[in-house]
Amino acid sequence: MTRSLIDTRGPAWDTLVDGLRLGVGTLTALPVPPPRRVARTTAAVAMLLAPLVGLIPGAAAAAVAWAGTALGGSAPLCAGLAVGLVALLTRGLHLDGLADTADGLASAYDRDRALAVMRRGDTGPSGAATLVLVLLVQVTALAQALDRLGPAAALAGVVAGRAALPVVCARGIPAARPDGLGATVAGTVPRQAAALVAGLTAVGCAALVHRPGAVVAALTGLAAAGVLLARTTRRLGGVTGDVLGACVEAATTGTLVVLAVVPA
Repeated sequence: MTRSLIDTRGPAWDTLVDGLRLGVGTLTALPVPPPRRVARTTAAVAMLLAPLVGLIPGAAAAAVAWAGTALGGSAPLCAGLAVGLVALLTRGLHLDGLADTADGLASAYDRDRALAVMRRGDTGPSGAATLVLVLLVQVTALAQALDRLGPAAALAGVVAGRAALPVVCARGIPAARPDGLGATVAGTVPRQAAALVAGLTAVGCAALVHRPGAVVAALTGLAAAGVLLARTTRRLGGVTGDVLGACVEAATTGTLVVLAVVPA
């Protein structure tokens, strides 16, 4: 009987470990062993664990914000360092996706042309302008949130941004092309599981900053990602890896903006 129990749990454990490896290896710059097998269940686990993986860059951002404040740094300086560190620890993956998505949406109404522009990888004027604007809003909003809520605001913003991934990868949302990261993870997450992770993340953000209003902040961030998702699926016919990154940045930005003004 013991042998039977071990055999039953083995595949599930392997899927969990592979999903965690895929999530950490994709969403952070940390060196981890590659997953032994990448199936749709593995991709689903990776996306569901995305908010937990977000604790890694989020905790680093909170730490640098705390250290900067302790050393007498201004809130804008600490916020800039925190946002920069998150970009470093994620290899700028989501920011790159945001820029490519902006360029693709601005290039033409032709789906194939837009996807080709996004695949090129270089940053055009629309992508550059979007990056500057989003980073400016993130740093400004985080600076105000740091003044009001402390370093935990940085952690909450990063974690809430990653909660967009299981939502964007919910079943029923197709991939825009048959290859790439988007095709690997698109439509893999059960909708109920995506909703549960989103709700738990919102409550967790409220616990981190000790403000019930942070639930609204996290849900606002997810709503911003949802608006972008609706736009990209109409234009592109589905999601790509770039769209995933863009939705993470949209959710992070929306969360930070509301955290900056959440009632004390």
